[in-house]
Amino acid sequence: MRHTLPHLDRLVFVHIASREWPGARSVLPRLSRSANHGLLWCGIAAGAAALGGRPGRRAALRGLASLAVASAAVNTLGKRSVRRARPLLDAVPVVRRLHRQPFTSSFPSGHAASAVAFATGVGFEKPWWGLALAPVAASVAFSRIYTGVHYPGDVLAGAALGAGAAYAVRGLAPTRAQLAPPARPRAEAPALPQGRGLVVVANLGSGQRAGAHADRTQELLRVLPHAEVVPYGGPPQRTSRGAAAGPLAAALEEAARRAGERGGALGVLGGDGTVNAAATVAVRYGLPLAVLPGGTHNHFAHDLGIETPADAARAVESGEAVAVDLACFGAGPDRAGRYVLNTFSLGVYPELVRIRERWARRIGAWPAGVLAAWEVLRTAEPLTVEINGARRAVWLLFAGNCRYRGLGLTPVRRHDLADGVLDVRVVHGGRLARTRLFAAALTGSPHTSPVLGEARLRTLRLSGLATGTSLAVDGEVTTWEGELTLEKANEALTVYRLPHA
Repeated sequence: MRHTLPHLDRLVFVHIASREWPGARSVLPRLSRSANHGLLWCGIAAGAAALGGRPGRRAALRGLASLAVASAAVNTLGKRSVRRARPLLDAVPVVRRLHRQPFTSSFPSGHAASAVAFATGVGFEKPWWGLALAPVAASVAFSRIYTGVHYPGDVLAGAALGAGAAYAVRGLAPTRAQLAPPARPRAEAPALPQGRGLVVVANLGSGQRAGAHADRTQELLRVLPHAEVVPYGGPPQRTSRGAAAGPLAAALEEAARRAGERGGALGVLGGDGTVNAAATVAVRYGLPLAVLPGGTHNHFAHDLGIETPADAARAVESGEAVAVDLACFGAGPDRAGRYVLNTFSLGVYPELVRIRERWARRIGAWPAGVLAAWEVLRTAEPLTVEINGARRAVWLLFAGNCRYRGLGLTPVRRHDLADGVLDVRVVHGGRLARTRLFAAALTGSPHTSPVLGEARLRTLRLSGLATGTSLAVDGEVTTWEGELTLEKANEALTVYRLPHA
């Protein structure tokens, strides 16, 4: 077999090299060169990330990670383990040959490994995209034989290695489809075919891009043609004590009343602050809530697996719903009806949010966030507050509704939306705290810094808040003074969730 397989490999190579392939001469050599150093796949990944939204960015990242693993395996293990000479070019017409012939070992094909790894990785996140990329990947792999730089066996081995790299990456970082549904209790909610009985309040003023919500509203009506959409054109307004107020609250109240009369559900299109206001109304009326992402980050919608109006339509039409926790906040009986859906924070973070929002519409969310972080780090001072009876100087207090995934100061994903705890993280003040915290953030290990404390609690009591103390509740900034208590309300809200296979 050691002699037979290489002999057959050479025979197939000569057959391919000596045969005329219609239309290939003007395409395959250029395609082969475009894939040098992964440039073709990096370009496709950039386009997917720019145009495909969050799912596109996730697919691009997985594709590039798979490509990187495959490339590393080819260059460190494959080519060093098997030293194979490149094919002789006698049978390859001069017009097909590459201008620069590679000189490394022929086995395995790095181009084939990268092509298959990228297409497979993307396909794990977006199957239709993977199918669309499969012919391109196959053409790149075949071009290596066509141009005479690899034997067919080299290409097959590279393709197998690339597929294995994509599977290895998926093993280390499972796709959303692989993850089991979080341990949330199922809840009763009506299935609403084509959106019958669903009344959606659409906040056209949230998010960063003007006109985006009008597009999403039209998309919603395409997938749920019988839903009623109530447009609202401004940011959420709140009282000085954090309660929703103004036209948004009135629109939500009216929408909830109509949805209740029809035996349907309340829907909301907007950012996390708008969703918070809708959740408050949904709890009061005893209605299930359908969430459509329409803000800058959309943490709550993404934790439910909903990233597009089509996802929300699948959830509403299937009647798939879960009960999730809320965190009540306020002073004494005053906290009834005021909820934290995602996160509560005080200290430097609310000021960071305020500065970021002021600049985001001019220069974009990410540059605005960098400028805001620099300004806060340069000018802010620790805040003195009493936490569960102990007086502390803190830079930041973060409380998440349920335990958040990952480590650090303010992580953004949750495993479970009904675990009964508050995820509390405190950045303490003190000697050189600013420098130590900045150094920990630069090294990617804030969880190991002595300035960071963590706890899982059911109740968090804060007192001694000075007049005008800024709070951020689900991304919306308000002010407080005196005392404040956060307390878990288990399984208080019913929400539609993307059905799992």
